Amino acid sequence: MVATSFAQQLSQSTAKIVRIKGSARYADTSNVWKPLKVGDVLKAGTIIQTAADSQVDIVLGEKDATADGLKWGQTSSYVGAGGDDSHSQRDFIRISPNSVLAFERLLIADTGTDKIREIELDLRSGEVFGTVKKLNRGSRYEVKVPNAVAGIRGTVYKITAGGQVLVLSGAVEVGYRDANGNIVTQTVNQGQTFDASTGQVNTLSPSDRSTMSSIVRTSVTYPNTSTTFSYNGNEYWVSPTTGSKP
Repeated sequence: MVATSFAQQLSQSTAKIVRIKGSARYADTSNVWKPLKVGDVLKAGTIIQTAADSQVDIVLGEKDATADGLKWGQTSSYVGAGGDDSHSQRDFIRISPNSVLAFERLLIADTGTDKIREIELDLRSGEVFGTVKKLNRGSRYEVKVPNAVAGIRGTVYKITAGGQVLVLSGAVEVGYRDANGNIVTQTVNQGQTFDASTGQVNTLSPSDRSTMSSIVRTSVTYPNTSTTFSYNGNEYWVSPTTGSKP
């Protein structure tokens, strides 16, 4: 009943472009392609396409977010392997090169103490990386790919259009059709990978773990400050001086 009440209060949210490497373009409901620029604020119904050797960083739901501004990177620490994924203070997305991502649904409702979000993304080609702050009751965050749907929780994830799901922290619920045509649900926990084309779950490789952790460090911090990080195998601690555990 509570979720239904908040659903009635949902209003349109936005996706703001905070960084672009290389070039990208977008089309809105007018179906006209336009060059994508830092600072563009996009709504549901928008499609983004990145060129080769290009990537786009996006913050969802915050029109005043910037790559080095007041509201960017207020995270105090990052738990990379532990169970607490509430570190993510922004719903952040990085679109990889040669990718096409559509924003099908961007809704938000302010409850007074928290915000209910409904986010539906359609990854048509390529891959995306994302950090999602912990979802409260009534919220929903989904990424569709051609052969599966991933339900994101408070998570650091990467998803490819081929149905590969990598989870650095948190968990992702993947619904897909198996070889017999049955609809199956697979939970992909932190430190795991899943391939919807084979149904196989594996351990996240050290290389993938390192790459995903690196993106988190560079995407949720002030790029123009002296804040540093150190990695102890489990947690990233933030310090303005030494980069060691407080």
